[in-house]
Amino acid sequence: MTAVRFDMIGIFVNDLAQMVDFYKNAVGLETDWNGEGPYAEFRHEGIRLSMYARSQLPGLLGTPPDFPQGLNGTFELALNVGQPGNVDVKFQELVQRGGRAVYAPRDEPWKMRSAMIADPDGNLIEIASDFWE
Repeated sequence: MTAVRFDMIGIFVNDLAQMVDFYKNAVGLETDWNGEGPYAEFRHEGIRLSMYARSQLPGLLGTPPDFPQGLNGTFELALNVGQPGNVDVKFQELVQRGGRAVYAPRDEPWKMRSAMIADPDGNLIEIASDFWE
């Protein structure tokens, strides 16, 4: 059996410019996307994150796909921000820059601090600390 590894997470988005702006300027990921074309990719250590305009999918797939409406509960992206206090800081930054608060920072019973926001398309982003003893 051939070994596989996940190489990229791709998100199909309604407004590519708005989403690139959020992930670049609020989340802090780097991209060379120049505002043209239906595809943007972000540089990130470990795994690639890409975005593709939903409007282009019917032509790519040969059939129109369905999408969740509102808050997308089908997956999450998780950001590790290190120390527990960093969760509060990043949560406030992302909400101030266009993220929608889902739940405020809290200490979890599994010994980490977490919070959750939704990006402009309604995708869930967990903001989490390292585990503590």
